[in-house]
Amino acid sequence: MAHVANLFVAKERRKPMQTVDQAVAVADRGFDGCIHGRVGSKRQVLLIDSETLAEFNLEPGMVRENITTVGLDPADLGPGQRLVIGSAVLEVTFPCEPCVRMDEIRMGLQETLKNRRGVLCRVVEGGRISRGDAIETRESGATSGGGGGAP
Repeated sequence: MAHVANLFVAKERRKPMQTVDQAVAVADRGFDGCIHGRVGSKRQVLLIDSETLAEFNLEPGMVRENITTVGLDPADLGPGQRLVIGSAVLEVTFPCEPCVRMDEIRMGLQETLKNRRGVLCRVVEGGRISRGDAIETRESGATSGGGGGAP
């Protein structure tokens, strides 16, 4: 089963991410205390899988993710899909395109991570997320019963 391997919060811009054992996801904002969280943003939380990090010999937190996962391939997640992690619910918004700052970690990493830097999410329902928490995937709107089908 997919689970949370690591959690990170950015306390300051362009400084190393701070490792935490638990994080509070705030609805429509992101992680409490993280400078990347913004109300209304579609870029509130970044997830990447540990398998991709290992493939490219990167340490967790280096690509500035908030959640490092095990057993969850972000490439299999689509916009609108929900992730239940701990007591929080996140909604996938879109893949995270690697920026030029990736080349500050290792020259050529921006190109290497193209289509591999994980997914960005917004916080639909706030709650606590802890290292080791299971990650449950749901289809779009499954937590609220939204259908949108024909009458």
